[in-house]
Amino acid sequence: MASMNLLGVPETLLPDEPEVQAALSGGTPLVVIAAAHPSSSLAWALLSDETAQAGGRDLEAYAYARVGYHRGLDSLRKAGWKGYGPVPWSHEPNRGVLRALFALRRGAAAIGETEEVERLTAFLTDSDPEALRLLSGE
Repeated sequence: MASMNLLGVPETLLPDEPEVQAALSGGTPLVVIAAAHPSSSLAWALLSDETAQAGGRDLEAYAYARVGYHRGLDSLRKAGWKGYGPVPWSHEPNRGVLRALFALRRGAAAIGETEEVERLTAFLTDSDPEALRLLSGE
């Protein structure tokens, strides 16, 4: 964790994933990266985005995002997150979990899980108000 926000809640800053980044840079297939690094939210989020969702396989995209979401919660807790507080997009290692949240939100919308969309929208907004805007391409 690093600095505190105005409410006194510390930001959660996840550690870098150099092996995942190297595999991504090297063009390793996403399914291989996710299998080799199953705790990486980024790998699961990208698998959801680029493999399943891009291919119109909404349920598969949702499932990949769900794994990324749960692995992200594990990583956040390990980094000291108490279930609330900022998870800034500006800290690049946090982007994997935020992307997984967004992918899960998108997948939930695709399968009609309205309450989950609302919950994930609040989670993203509470984590970093800019995250949802940036991930939505607004």
